[in-house]
Amino acid sequence: MVMSLNITIRLKLSNRPGTLARVLNVIAAEGGSLGAIDLVAASPATVTRDLMVRLRERDHLPELLEALQAIPGVQVIRVADRVFTRHLGGKIEINPRRRIENWEDLSLVYTPGVAVISETLAQEPEMAYKLTMKGNTVAIVTDGSAVLGLGNLGATGALPVMEGKAVLFKQFANVDAVPVCLDVQAPDKIIEAVTALAPAFGGINLEDIAAPKCFEIEAKLKQMLDIPVFHDDQHGTAIVTLAGLINALQVVGKTLDGVKVVISGAGAAGVAIAKILLRAGVRRLIVCDRKGAISRRNLPAEPSKAWLAQHTNPDGVQGSLQEVIAGADVFIGVSGPGVLTRASVLQMSAQPIVFALANPDPEIQPEEIYDIAGVIATGRSDYANQINNALAFPGVFRGALNCHARTINEEMCLAAAYALAGIVTGEQLTAENIIPSVFNEEVAPAVARAVEEAAERTGVARKIAAGSADEVFRP
Repeated sequence: MVMSLNITIRLKLSNRPGTLARVLNVIAAEGGSLGAIDLVAASPATVTRDLMVRLRERDHLPELLEALQAIPGVQVIRVADRVFTRHLGGKIEINPRRRIENWEDLSLVYTPGVAVISETLAQEPEMAYKLTMKGNTVAIVTDGSAVLGLGNLGATGALPVMEGKAVLFKQFANVDAVPVCLDVQAPDKIIEAVTALAPAFGGINLEDIAAPKCFEIEAKLKQMLDIPVFHDDQHGTAIVTLAGLINALQVVGKTLDGVKVVISGAGAAGVAIAKILLRAGVRRLIVCDRKGAISRRNLPAEPSKAWLAQHTNPDGVQGSLQEVIAGADVFIGVSGPGVLTRASVLQMSAQPIVFALANPDPEIQPEEIYDIAGVIATGRSDYANQINNALAFPGVFRGALNCHARTINEEMCLAAAYALAGIVTGEQLTAENIIPSVFNEEVAPAVARAVEEAAERTGVARKIAAGSADEVFRP
């Protein structure tokens, strides 16, 4: 995987006309993309500046620095990786909601006052939603076995990703989230650990746990716990993908029940996308793994793939991705780079929809098919139509926490997808704008409302007894 580099270069320049221009020319010649330029200090003889530079490949840094040092009147003072500096000290902290300013405060917040709260919760556990952090707090649980596209990095390697997710929870939905990085990877050990820590939380967000064990872990935890358990790599991806597809089909004038969909990838995301598409009304759906189309004619041993074989590909089509994609209206890739070719897209129906979601390198580069695709989406922020899980999970958990839901079911996920799709309407809806930005302030509230309504409609919203939720006085 090619790794880009985002750096700040501090330079001391001779205070003479043309020096900065030569620096900028060198950066461009070395393939750097320039961001902000900040003045740090100045004197009659020299000027010190910070230049923010992005390199598409990390290996190009030595050549860039050598070229800059070779410019007369230019001195490289330091180079800082902006990603590392943004993570110094971590990205989250705990702040008290109740300040302790004096002995009276201490007696109320801690001992002796807290004793009556503990006794109350021992008798009425559901009051924890009102009297503790439980009502607004989610555990982000991982074993680090499938971190981003980097593989098994373990618990410590996963921590910065979970911290980042906690920031998104807070910023977009005001949900408090705590990273829980487990140094165990056996499914039974993960289940045991999560079950033990669950009482403190209103929901469990499973993250970056490899398939197929993620399916077993989620299923068993859902059976054992009475709070929502949501594997974002599955359902978050599925919700946003369906939302984008709903709008993409409007752009090209097609319907869910009338299109042929081919999915590349039968891992966590691929399975969940297939399930939500079937639930939404897609009738012709083929899922491919590395061996080709998954079919009931050659039933896989892996349970998740066996389910796909039994519920998709009704005609039992067999063959490689390149073979089964002929005539397809929609391609959804959650696999790897280079899987799809321009020649394959040309075999698809008119105005094909291509969701190349492998990240950072998609199944096909959008530039290769701009002239033949009806709609293109990726998982990247530097192309139009980013399918980003951050559009789903904050609002989904906000809605589930609002109604103290016991689970997050299929109806809640479907409601979230349609609510998300509905934010882009009318003239806003184009081939380049099928999904809202993660910074659209309407997103999390709209998704939360839809999820909460679906929870109440399907009977999974927890009803706290009248008087207990609103009146906390104890005579």
